[in-house]
Amino acid sequence: MKLNAIIVEDEANSREILREYLSRYCEAVELLGEAASIKEGLELIAKHKLDLVFLDVEMPFGNAFDLLDQVPNRTFETIFVTAYNHYAMDALNSQAAYYLMKPINIDELIKGVQLVQNIKERENALEGKVLQSNFAKAEGKITLPQQDGFKVLEVADIHYCKADDNYTEIYLKEKKIVVSKTLKYFEEILSDFPFVRIHKSYLVNLNEIAQYKKGKGGSVLLHNGKELSVSATRKGDLLSHFK
Repeated sequence: MKLNAIIVEDEANSREILREYLSRYCEAVELLGEAASIKEGLELIAKHKLDLVFLDVEMPFGNAFDLLDQVPNRTFETIFVTAYNHYAMDALNSQAAYYLMKPINIDELIKGVQLVQNIKERENALEGKVLQSNFAKAEGKITLPQQDGFKVLEVADIHYCKADDNYTEIYLKEKKIVVSKTLKYFEEILSDFPFVRIHKSYLVNLNEIAQYKKGKGGSVLLHNGKELSVSATRKGDLLSHFK
């Protein structure tokens, strides 16, 4: 699958190096243009239907996050390219698919491009289809700790779990239960069941997902009509569970 891409980078030498690496080692990438500023980058984004944007973090008159804020409903993936590793957490929070340090490591570049290619292939394969999980229906029970003991819950009745600091909200068909355990705890005890972490805040029953929507990281629509955000770092794992 070809990936329509652009480079947004203010340093001409850095653009040249990345362009050369992509030409030599990433045949799947079709470079449609290059920009030296946020303004030029936004113009290219508006002009082309893109799958991937290689984006430098520090640029004149703003940074990568300023650009992404102006494209709230983007469907392209982003690979950040920067000399400053302290931007890593901001990159993840902005739902970048990958993060490359300068000078660019060729193996890491190939890995990042392949990750985006896999995501796009899965998105395209699932677009317009009714999602069917590769997992069997959830069966079994778990116990929820309570102040006066514990509560037994059918795993199949759980639609999704939501993090709330050191608490977790468990959403069932007609009610919500709040438990004084972290979402990580429930991710572990539900690991043998068809549940997937789609975001730092959400753990979802795969059998409750009705639709996937493209976007920054995308989102899933549950059978009950609830829409939950998917982070870019979790998107590939989520899509791998569907056929």
